[in-house]
Amino acid sequence: MPAPDAPLTGAPAPGPARPSRLDPAVAAKLRRTPDGLVAAVVRAHDSGEVLMVAWMDDEALHRTLTTGRATYWSRSRGEYWVKGATSGNHQYVRSVALDCDGDALLVSVEQVGAACHTGQRTCFFTELPVSSPEATP
Repeated sequence: MPAPDAPLTGAPAPGPARPSRLDPAVAAKLRRTPDGLVAAVVRAHDSGEVLMVAWMDDEALHRTLTTGRATYWSRSRGEYWVKGATSGNHQYVRSVALDCDGDALLVSVEQVGAACHTGQRTCFFTELPVSSPEATP
């Protein structure tokens, strides 16, 4: 695998052309959105609690895998962001798994501080009512 500071090389991912240093064997397993992204479901390593969902392109995944710091692609700002770089609420990556279809990542992190930009521990703090028939045996 290339070093974290190696020059960007390789064919760009589908979607916007952002060069990447991601291992081609890993890149070949990804199924990206039309804009070149893969959903990243982030959970607490110790408890399994789902903290947030973000987006990664090939280079964000490369940076995450090689630095141990959760790095995402901001769709609104059009740039990379390392979780905690400005907020101090860091995510130290313990493992990354790819789902069976290759279109989602499960990122297990040691979360320092809140995961949500609102200051909540998790982004999933708003419960919605569910109405469903009772389960039958």
